[in-house]
Amino acid sequence: MSADPTAHGSGAASAWVQRWSHLLLPDTSVLDVACGAGRHLAWFADRGHAVTGIDRDTTLAAQSVPAATLLTADIENGPWPLMHNARPRQFGAVVVTNYLWRPLFPTLLDSVAPGGCLLYETFAAGNETVGRPSRPDFLLQPGELLTACAGWHVVAFEQGFLENPARFVQRIAALRSFTHPASGAVPTRHAL
Repeated sequence: MSADPTAHGSGAASAWVQRWSHLLLPDTSVLDVACGAGRHLAWFADRGHAVTGIDRDTTLAAQSVPAATLLTADIENGPWPLMHNARPRQFGAVVVTNYLWRPLFPTLLDSVAPGGCLLYETFAAGNETVGRPSRPDFLLQPGELLTACAGWHVVAFEQGFLENPARFVQRIAALRSFTHPASGAVPTRHAL
């Protein structure tokens, strides 16, 4: 049985994820939240990363990325399934696209290991004028990802309108720890 090409999380990896993938350390572990059919799991697995995906239905991801560790869970109505010693298990990178559940923000951030990367891209306010999702619950407000990542090293942030398909998005590439030059240490260099 082949994966449905129209399923959530199918097709090519997001251009945003592809653009900022170089921020991940080699061989780091990657968590894809709301992984859908596994497009980002496949992207990172093809680059030598150990990948873990979580979604309510992981059937298509299991078909498209057999090497992935998959967890089937309802993360909006149940406990976070990736706990270790009463804290969220940490990964070198956490990837979230086309998904928003605000109560999960603290857990997602805690799931990024020190020195790790958060790649997040989802729909933003304004999308209600061009299609779905249109409910405010599912649309980021201006600068909301910047607020969520306060204190992190933001390598890139964008919000605005994209065409083909028409949509309003907000996206961020942020690193959990950054050595600031004022501390006397040499800052980490991340190519743009």
